[in-house]
Amino acid sequence: MKTTHFQFLGAMAFGIAMIVASPLYAAGGPYHFLKEIPVGGEGGWDYLSVDEAGRRLYVSHASKVVVIDLDKGTVCGEITNTPGVHGLAVAPDLQRGFTSNGRENTASIVDLKTLETLSKVDTGQNPDSMLYEPGQREVYMFNGRGQSATVIDAKAGKVVATIPLEGRPEFAGADTKAGRVYNNIEDKSEVVAIDTKAHQVVNHWPIAPGAEASGMAIDVAHHRLFLGCGNKLMVMMDSETGKVVASVPIGDGVDANAFDPGTQYAFASCRDGTVTIAHEDAPDKLTVVQTLATERGSRTMTLDPKTHRIYLGAAKFEVPAEVASGSGGRARPKMVPGSFKVLVYGME
Repeated sequence: MKTTHFQFLGAMAFGIAMIVASPLYAAGGPYHFLKEIPVGGEGGWDYLSVDEAGRRLYVSHASKVVVIDLDKGTVCGEITNTPGVHGLAVAPDLQRGFTSNGRENTASIVDLKTLETLSKVDTGQNPDSMLYEPGQREVYMFNGRGQSATVIDAKAGKVVATIPLEGRPEFAGADTKAGRVYNNIEDKSEVVAIDTKAHQVVNHWPIAPGAEASGMAIDVAHHRLFLGCGNKLMVMMDSETGKVVASVPIGDGVDANAFDPGTQYAFASCRDGTVTIAHEDAPDKLTVVQTLATERGSRTMTLDPKTHRIYLGAAKFEVPAEVASGSGGRARPKMVPGSFKVLVYGME
């Protein structure tokens, strides 16, 4: 997410600020609330990422990454010295993680067995979204202010290319067989396709009727991208042609998307406290099956393909005095100390 997304306390200033109670149970759909994982601590959060094989969840929180055991549902470690961290990309075949340190303009290369930092690599300005592309064994750091992608050889730990993007990059996805990495250029309302061998942008595709897409997920088998758009749409795009083939309505303030190849469900998590779940019925048909109630502000999400569970960051926020008194003020809500947690939803 862009820098303003990471400043989550500011992003909470929408509607009437409130202290949100425990997650709501959703009716009429396959997903429901399972549990919450307490994390605590101070500061905002951003990306969550799953290591399916290693059975770990990585959650950026303030200036560190919290590590959670997926099967036990408990915090089992942390990765520190990551100023302004947005998230971590997992390279499971190398047992390495790569963090985007937004305030330092670096990427940390982390040993996922010991959680120790092996080295740091310079990136462009404000690395935000991050992606591991296993075909070339390379990591892409998408630099928000730098409007570029820094490509790192994941094994050697060296920068091999810098790709100009001519706009503000957001979430990305990869199709190894096609030799492509896809990225949302949020302020241009377009998707770019990057050739992973040439390290060059080879296509620019408009996303209309969508606009200002943040989240992205990919269905590699059917060559479909799912884009969470700022105008309250999730669009489905053909990743071979760039044609938008379907769209469905979603909530307000979308950030993340996910796709589950096992169920053919596409997810869009939104700041208004909803996750829209849609089924890919056919290559040109997307149908909403549930609007899952979560918690306000829970706009970042990831999915565990093994269990089909989704995970969202959440916290409680105080009601500012001006709002509570009905004075019409617009003070930003304050995070309740120690209230940060991860919400878990599933079908079991």
